[in-house]
Amino acid sequence: MKKVIAVDIGASNGRLISVQLEEHKLYTEEIHRFPNQPYERNGYLFWDVNYFFREIKQGLKKFTSVEGNRLLGIGVDTWGVDVGFISREDELVEDPYSYRNTHTAERMKEVHVQLSDKRLFERTGVESASINTLYQLYDIFKQRPELIKETGTILTMPSLVNFLLTGKKKNEFTHMSTTQLMNWRSKGVDEEIISTVFQQNHLPFAEIAATNSVLGKTKLSVNQDVGMEAVSVINVPGHDTACALAAMPLQDDKTVFMSCGTWVLIGIEVEQPVVNEKAYKWGFTNEGTINNSFRLQKNNMGLWLLQQCKKEWEAASEAISYKEADLLIEKSVPFQTFIDPDHHGFFNPDSMVKQIQGFCKDTGQYIPTTKGEILRCILESLALKYRYIIDGLEGIAEQDINSIHMAGGGIQNRRLCQFTASATNRHVRTGPVEASAIGNALAQFIALGEINDLEEARKVVAQSFEMNSYQPQNHANWNTAYKRFCALLTMEEE
Repeated sequence: MKKVIAVDIGASNGRLISVQLEEHKLYTEEIHRFPNQPYERNGYLFWDVNYFFREIKQGLKKFTSVEGNRLLGIGVDTWGVDVGFISREDELVEDPYSYRNTHTAERMKEVHVQLSDKRLFERTGVESASINTLYQLYDIFKQRPELIKETGTILTMPSLVNFLLTGKKKNEFTHMSTTQLMNWRSKGVDEEIISTVFQQNHLPFAEIAATNSVLGKTKLSVNQDVGMEAVSVINVPGHDTACALAAMPLQDDKTVFMSCGTWVLIGIEVEQPVVNEKAYKWGFTNEGTINNSFRLQKNNMGLWLLQQCKKEWEAASEAISYKEADLLIEKSVPFQTFIDPDHHGFFNPDSMVKQIQGFCKDTGQYIPTTKGEILRCILESLALKYRYIIDGLEGIAEQDINSIHMAGGGIQNRRLCQFTASATNRHVRTGPVEASAIGNALAQFIALGEINDLEEARKVVAQSFEMNSYQPQNHANWNTAYKRFCALLTMEEE
């Protein structure tokens, strides 16, 4: 019986999933789950690292109290771009800043004066976005220059957790690729960006370690807190999307992947980054994979819009269940009104409901008022935007995309899956739900020699979990809606 624990920390919750490999099949069990939200201090949002590290140890304790010392490995993946600062004395300088801070948007123009947006894309393969580590660090060090002096090592978020577990300071490739500070050719920190933007000889990023490798053993203090023997900590793909992609048994090279959660990331696997003019203009990015290659992808809005509306209704004592939401959508008129889900106004508004209504008013559309109308507006708009992105990806990659594979927690919203199939007029296959955690576990089994390679790993996934299929429906109506949606995007650009 071979078991590993995937520590999969998202921007809204974290979980520890036990994954067992037996006779080329995987068996998963959720050991522990905890909420994860940034907190506010002095106008900035931070992640409470000590809190979620305590929760990780609590989950490990739950496992060992039942399973004893049957654990082969531990791997950690998180959302992208955020980093932590470690002092020269190997102490956490302070909690990491959250990508949800809005201050970085003001800094992008300042950075681009020193090094153009296009030049940054050519060197890193990464789309410029205010959440990227590059702009975060520029803002942080400008506001608080003392932090550079106090910092001995910069660790990406999963590598920070790995440091707390092992004391080892190494950054992982896939997560470093999200920072917009890694040169895609050398796969190392880009010194031209550091010297030009930060006016420094270097920033103290830890060395980039190979993915699918054993980082080290858990520290004595962790073992004592948890009540376990030392366990190998594996350098799995640190970015949750890289983990999710590893767990997707794609049909062929004409299948686009969609990693679905708070965000939805849409893309294809490529051997080398695509840094042509089309990719730049469309805002695509190139980030690392479990196989040391790249994902040509675009970050898109996902279930964040739904999550925030439901949170708002719950706060007003108007909470609705998933079943109730589905019934309300069913009763609402299709294609009444649309939003651009990726409009900057939806990033973190005080009221998501009012923001949606305001967008519709400003664009001269019907204003949704009922919960069903708002939910349908969100889901239809998401599906139509996914078609827009996938159609664009065909042109950038210069290849046909015939099918879609969706994975992650978002596929539990079956209506979104069906809407995506119908809007794109492509066959959609979904699964597994816990894709990030499963990909995390697969990387551990590969590092430990229990699975040979990614090809074998994906075969194991295919025979371990149910995959659902969705065929396009009412394509003529969706096609008409798409023309209206594209007109809305054009209006927005003007």
